Amino acid sequence: MADRTIRVLLVDDHQVVRRGLRTFLEVQDDIEVIGEAGDGDEGVARAEELKPDVVLMDVKMPGTDGIEALRKLRDLSNPARVLIVTSFTEQRTVVPALRAGASGYVYKDVDPEALARAIRSVHAGHVLLQPEVAGALLSQDEPSNGTGRGGSLTEREREVLGLIADGRSNREIARALVLSEKTVKTHVSNILMKLDLADRTQAALWAVRHGLTS
Repeated sequence: MADRTIRVLLVDDHQVVRRGLRTFLEVQDDIEVIGEAGDGDEGVARAEELKPDVVLMDVKMPGTDGIEALRKLRDLSNPARVLIVTSFTEQRTVVPALRAGASGYVYKDVDPEALARAIRSVHAGHVLLQPEVAGALLSQDEPSNGTGRGGSLTEREREVLGLIADGRSNREIARALVLSEKTVKTHVSNILMKLDLADRTQAALWAVRHGLTS
């Protein structure tokens, strides 16, 4: 069990919030909180030091906020999946975070079991997009982003892309298409390259826009 423990870093400027999140997660056998940070810069440094699997990141913090911290982690090619934990429901805060590379978001009043499920989900490779936020992302998306490149996708790559948009992890895609995970990873890399997209979130949005979801 120990080798499957999900290592989590908490990044929030309010100590009481970090304490609450830690309390939520301490009762989960498969989740371990390995560190905390009080702002974006410290969060980036701790993520580089501790190599967490998942970072729970606040959006609004003094100094370097969560969105800028996300960009820095992406520039550093840090492999941690970032789950935004926010009290802000405005699309103007959530949408930029997802564009910056977040794998999804939850609200600070989330039920403990729902938080644990969200962590497991993003760790497994899912993209957590609520319908209203997905719609906002699509409406603000640059029309030229990937447009015209879809014809270069193979039929198999289109199948994989549709399953990404459905929130499937590589393992689940491999099972659904009777492929190895390594083959799925290759397909995902090819999809991102052909469509000139940065990550799975952008790929999922492209698929929604072009009608590849089930």
